Amino acid sequence: MYETIQYLVVDGVATIELSRPDKLNAFNRTMIAEITAAVKEAGKDNNVRCLMFTGAGRGFSSGQDLADVDENMDHGQVLREQYGPMMKSIMNLEKPVVAAVNGVAAGAGFSLALACDFRLASEKSSYINAFINIGLIPDSGNLYFLQNLVGYAKAVEISVLGEKISAEKAKELGLVTKVIGTENWEEEVSQFTGYLAKLPTKAIGLIKRNLKHADTLSFEEFLEVEAQGQRIAGLTKDHQEGVQAFIEKRKPVFMGN
Repeated sequence: MYETIQYLVVDGVATIELSRPDKLNAFNRTMIAEITAAVKEAGKDNNVRCLMFTGAGRGFSSGQDLADVDENMDHGQVLREQYGPMMKSIMNLEKPVVAAVNGVAAGAGFSLALACDFRLASEKSSYINAFINIGLIPDSGNLYFLQNLVGYAKAVEISVLGEKISAEKAKELGLVTKVIGTENWEEEVSQFTGYLAKLPTKAIGLIKRNLKHADTLSFEEFLEVEAQGQRIAGLTKDHQEGVQAFIEKRKPVFMGN
């Protein structure tokens, strides 16, 4: 179905592998459109309970393919028509999203990783806000996510200095969830995503939804959103299963509904 990505669903985990390894998985118009379509596909598929991004070859993504950049390009329009919809599709997905960063994540590739709920970092991975090196500002939601993760001062430092950040430094800064050695990479990524795919998916979606409201609503307004969300969660079969498992002193088996 896709030319620039590989899309596969196994045991509740949908994997989107960016697949332009000869270009370090740089984005072009086709890849952006295909990622957006695949995310929406994952959202509609009840069998998908976790979405993972990773890259083919030695990189996660080097960002925009500069060979596709026209000197007369309206960069703002590209963001509105291409990158914006892609990032919104990820943000609006009410399922856990993982970036398995296997190599360099630069520019919009860094933005993609930041948009995910969890970032698993290969020990050989690195991160760079490379926009400054070509006279641009971080885009694709980059600064929105980055400031939320590391605060204003560090976000400015990372964006203006444009220095490469190692996996260990990224962990120290709070940019990544976990650093994984290359020898255990596939096994630990599979274990992590598999665990997420067995959690109560509806509750995860509601947690993500409520977190988005936390900074924009008054406390009283948030309590009402919280109550509405908890009502929805309380009606799910997974809630019933969780209560029953607690009573029976066994591990719950959640089905994602």
